[in-house]
Amino acid sequence: MSGKTIKSEPENVHFAPEETALIVVDMQNGYASKGGYVDLAGFDLTGARSCIENIGAAVAASRAAGVQVVFLQNGWDAGYAEAGGKASPNLTKSNAMKTMRRQPELWGKLLSKGGWDYDIIDELEPQEGDLLVPKPRYSAFFNTWLDSALRSRGIRNLVFCGIATNVCVESTLRDGFHLEYHCLMLDDATHHLGPQFVRDASVYNVKTFFGWVGETADYCTAMTGG
Repeated sequence: MSGKTIKSEPENVHFAPEETALIVVDMQNGYASKGGYVDLAGFDLTGARSCIENIGAAVAASRAAGVQVVFLQNGWDAGYAEAGGKASPNLTKSNAMKTMRRQPELWGKLLSKGGWDYDIIDELEPQEGDLLVPKPRYSAFFNTWLDSALRSRGIRNLVFCGIATNVCVESTLRDGFHLEYHCLMLDDATHHLGPQFVRDASVYNVKTFFGWVGETADYCTAMTGG
């Protein structure tokens, strides 16, 4: 591999900007804002603010370097048909669906397309040239056009940031590995759901089995040369 050398573990990676995409995972009000689905479901949002700031830096550096920025947006139609039929495990395991079952007054508000919860947070509003890919499950490669959009642009390297490290980030990264993409996760630009050990497990899994782990400042410096 040739290109920009990015400091990472277990070894440095070399990504050419024109062959690289920054994958911004689910930076929606539901995942990152007080009063959103994750907050209402009882998960701790402590640390999300620094995650947002680092993602903003990674997005700015990517745009400046000619790296394709891709925003992922998780959710379903207003009637939740896209969440699955009665036999779908998603209906049982989705914390958004569980929260709405516990609090019926929230039905139609959590991760529903067109609603505040579904929207990308104001600080990270997509710009012209960015891609915005809706997804109905944790992995953005499932039932979406992400893979074809990347391949048609000659992209072979994926840099991941967003929420949640141990769920949607890792799920999409794993699928990316199996689709022959080189995957780098920016540890300080992701936020995990649950205790610290789940974050540690995700970092271990990525750098040992599925890709590489780096930091935002190193990525930005490598891509922009600053």
